Amino acid sequence: MLTKNLTDSKHNFFITHGNNYPDYQSFILSIVESQVIPRLLKVERIKKSKLSLTPAARALPTQKEIELFVDLCISKDQKVSQAFVDHFLKTGWRKEDILLELIAPAARYLGSQWDDDRMDFSQVNLGFVRLHAITNAFRFASKESLSVQGKVNRVIIATAPGSLHMLGATIVADFFRQKGWQVEVAISSSSNELVQTVSSEWFDVIGLSISIEQQLTNLADLIRQFKSSSLNPRAAILLGGPIFTAKKFRAMDFGADGICVDAKHAVSLAASLLPLEQIQTDRVASKLQCL
Repeated sequence: MLTKNLTDSKHNFFITHGNNYPDYQSFILSIVESQVIPRLLKVERIKKSKLSLTPAARALPTQKEIELFVDLCISKDQKVSQAFVDHFLKTGWRKEDILLELIAPAARYLGSQWDDDRMDFSQVNLGFVRLHAITNAFRFASKESLSVQGKVNRVIIATAPGSLHMLGATIVADFFRQKGWQVEVAISSSSNELVQTVSSEWFDVIGLSISIEQQLTNLADLIRQFKSSSLNPRAAILLGGPIFTAKKFRAMDFGADGICVDAKHAVSLAASLLPLEQIQTDRVASKLQCL
């Protein structure tokens, strides 16, 4: 039925508009938004609603929906992946939900497809570019609404040397900004560059994103360098990234203060690790803003 509707609609479109490609591209996008995406999601929601008490509009994306989203991200038309996200927003999802429950799993799925040789480099790279674009659109949309008063906590979110992309670090950075932190995102080709950065600037928290198991080899040594060289001798050091969701590790094994499971957890853990006097100052500032 869906195929027949698309075929009939396409036929009617060409009768009206001829072979005008820009108009046809917009037409296809409107069909995807109004028919394809809602029907695909409806089928999954119906299946899921029989097993869950969670309202359909707020149910977590299924694995099939995540895979569909990835397919749209690597398609030729960059607008269809954004249309997919817009559909979730219209059904009541917050941007925070999209980042944690759709974009982050999609990034992990892209990585697994690369590891299993199911996608080539150009496909994976295109997928990450599209995910970055959607994430950046969220960040720019909310940037104007941020207002910070009083003492600002500073955090650096860095990817370990050898990382191929920064999507996870970008998402974590946005969550910190939403909570009023001043954020620096760093990608370095060597450990020396990262050590130089934390030794020349004051950071309350140092966050390090680890992508692959090979990056764990020299991690403890890198953290020792952070602690001995940091301009802030009490800076908390947090670890995160795909490797820590795939396997269980202890922060103390590397000399770090904590391991984060997602962006929201990173912000709350960082806040809890601030010096006591800083936490008290932040609470006072928060109360003053409410007066």
